[in-house]
Amino acid sequence: MTKYILTYIICCPLLAALILLFIPRNFRFVIRNLALLATAISALFALKMFFFDFTTGFPGRQLQHKVEWIGSLGINYHVAVDGLNVGLILMGAIVAFAAAAVSREINKYEKEFYVLLLVMTGGILGAFASYDLFFFYFFHELALVPTFIMIGLWGRGENKNYATFQITIYLSLGALLALVGLIALYLQLPPDSRTFNIAELTNYFSKNPMNVNAQNLIFPLLLFGFGILVSLWPFHTWAPLGYGSAPTATAMLHAGVLKKFGLYGLIRIALPLMPEAAQSWLHIIAVLCLGNIVYVGWVAMRQRDLNMLIGNSSVAHMGFCFLGIASLSLIGITGTVVVMVAHGFLAALSFALSGYIREQTNTLDMNKMSGLLRPMPFVGATLVMAAMAGCGLPGFANFAGEMMVLFGSWKGAFHTSGAAINWIVVAAVWGALVIGALYMLRAVRNILHGPVSAEFANVKDAGSRSIHGFAWWPKLPYVLLVGALLLFGFAPRLLTDKIKPSVDVLLDTAFGKPIQESATAQVAVEKP
Repeated sequence: MTKYILTYIICCPLLAALILLFIPRNFRFVIRNLALLATAISALFALKMFFFDFTTGFPGRQLQHKVEWIGSLGINYHVAVDGLNVGLILMGAIVAFAAAAVSREINKYEKEFYVLLLVMTGGILGAFASYDLFFFYFFHELALVPTFIMIGLWGRGENKNYATFQITIYLSLGALLALVGLIALYLQLPPDSRTFNIAELTNYFSKNPMNVNAQNLIFPLLLFGFGILVSLWPFHTWAPLGYGSAPTATAMLHAGVLKKFGLYGLIRIALPLMPEAAQSWLHIIAVLCLGNIVYVGWVAMRQRDLNMLIGNSSVAHMGFCFLGIASLSLIGITGTVVVMVAHGFLAALSFALSGYIREQTNTLDMNKMSGLLRPMPFVGATLVMAAMAGCGLPGFANFAGEMMVLFGSWKGAFHTSGAAINWIVVAAVWGALVIGALYMLRAVRNILHGPVSAEFANVKDAGSRSIHGFAWWPKLPYVLLVGALLLFGFAPRLLTDKIKPSVDVLLDTAFGKPIQESATAQVAVEKP
């Protein structure tokens, strides 16, 4: 059973989506609870996967399941887990369950909404688990298409249609650039040994380095293709508006999880396969990431809409991930993966809270809100913790990841004539400590403190009304997300001990050292 666990994680939501198609739409209770059950089972499998004993054969690929499909093109269903994706899969599964749990706000076309939510979840988890480029890209598109539909049908705000068109154009362009880069990468192999298998590609190019000219052509395609998907500055403007217009669950899944696909693609594919081109682009990546951290941080300071503030804050946090990648160091890239996991929980928590506040107050204008901590103590306290995590307060997972990125970048790879351009790191620290703290703490002050207006005196706190007889149930998704941030904040080695060996292998490949494949990794190979 264990060797098929990744397939179970991916297929649970997809199978539930298929079953929902045959359930009458007036069975609202069954539809919602089936979605909750499927995401809960997937999250439990992901938890079992995360605490699997990786000591045997690690850092090689574990829990592999491979099914031969189109042998002539080298396309096979192949899923596996190592340090780079183990935390992302766990985070994605937990966020998916939380997103399904907070979707009570949906009151029209519920069946269609939950079908799309489950398809999006399966696509996200499949993208992070896939070791085949074809399925890696296919699962991402499977998750991306529901995003466009969900914003268009269940979105909110007067800019909903504009946001839908903008996010569709930007993300389609990014996906197209990435696709061209991946096909070009595939064509670099000899015709008789072409494959989409990421492990085989990595082994081949570690022994037969790619032509530098080809690297210089393909790497920018992947950098900007994946970069647009991650909202790399200056291609970031789709993100805040898209998240501000999206339904709560969609914003949680996309901002929290799916957006990490581009970063994961850069780390898994671009860095180890095209190391010479990567090193020549490090300075540019390091400078562009300041646009995310500093410029987008300034934009966040100007926001008065809570969702727009959270959306811009999400874009700003992606700057630290790019900074860690630009360091091309063990501690920097390990920190990047930790930030990816931590930000997934944080973004999901922040959008879940803003969705609940909007549901209760019918506004997200921070100038119109005040004193909500009194009538909503649980939501208010959770919002304070989310703001503190966003500021990088010690004790939350974001602090551990960002500190590792900053330390790794201080002596990172983007050096000129032996002297590190450490002003980039200094600017990043200033952006995190000063700009981030300003907009987060001001939001807390405006929303939670001050006199309670008569308009909001009777708003309901999460859990104040029992749902299905359980007063704790509405609080569960928020508690799970906060708990994950605190768990990995106080015990970051739960992540870093798994991430570090895989980053070691990645850097060995990037710097031309031979790969030592584990002979003891579990694998299940099937033929259709």
